[in-house]
Amino acid sequence: MAIDLKLVSVFLAVADAKSFRGAAERLGLTHSAVSQAIRRMEDRMGVTLIQRTTRSVSLTEAGMRLYERVGPAVAEVELALDDAQDRGSQPTGLLRLAVSSIAERFISGPLLASFTHAYPGVQVDVNITDEEFDIVAEGYDAGVRLGEVIEQDMIAVPVSGDQRQLVVAAPSYLERFGRPANPSELSRHCCIGWRPAPDVAPYRWEFEENGREFDVAVNPRITTNDMGVMVRTACAGGGVTFGMEETFRPYLDRGELVSLMEDYLPPFPGFFLYFADRRNLPPKLRALVDHVRYRSDRNGNETSFEAG
Repeated sequence: MAIDLKLVSVFLAVADAKSFRGAAERLGLTHSAVSQAIRRMEDRMGVTLIQRTTRSVSLTEAGMRLYERVGPAVAEVELALDDAQDRGSQPTGLLRLAVSSIAERFISGPLLASFTHAYPGVQVDVNITDEEFDIVAEGYDAGVRLGEVIEQDMIAVPVSGDQRQLVVAAPSYLERFGRPANPSELSRHCCIGWRPAPDVAPYRWEFEENGREFDVAVNPRITTNDMGVMVRTACAGGGVTFGMEETFRPYLDRGELVSLMEDYLPPFPGFFLYFADRRNLPPKLRALVDHVRYRSDRNGNETSFEAG
């Protein structure tokens, strides 16, 4: 049976809006035109798809089955058409990225600079956030986080090599309070902790011994959501803190901080650009993925993996 795809589009608009008027506004049609389109589709199929009352619009059982099967298929067709249309032109539009604070240095700087030079038609909006949310539902094209916390249904591309977390303190602090030899001794020290938000418990420090992973709630005396505060306080002798080696490296090299308990802190997979698993990526996102992969290949990193 041949069905006019324009009628299918009207049906999906009514189903999404749960309203003939809302569908008409979305499609730029009159209320009458929408109603007639649905009636023609139902007449051709010989089944009622939408139950109408004076106060509401709802899908019948047949309408719901059709909506659940046709909706994703039409979305794929629209993406494929957009993809084919944009293949011959430079990507354009706004690319929204949600980046965790500890990953900021891996997505900014040379990577973003070279990307914007290569694709001048793309505007990049980077939101630095440590909140956990669904990037698709919140309208982001992609995000950058540690690989171990990325949802299993996402596709991920590395933007860094393996990473490592360290426990550090200033020499002045160690001279005054001694050097903790293992994680169990941290409870006797003044710790500087991190939390992403005021109503969230402080981050538990993660360690490994003989292949066994464990974490420690250090009950920090100082807690903040700003890594700069943690580093400056530690350098001033304010206590022991925990974070990414990349963050501490300049201070370690200058002798302002000392690394502790390194045997308990092995490397782990680093930061990844991640995005929804879909067949046809928008050209602007595909351009960023290709750019990241190209830079990763040049740096000798793995090119991609499925998270989880």
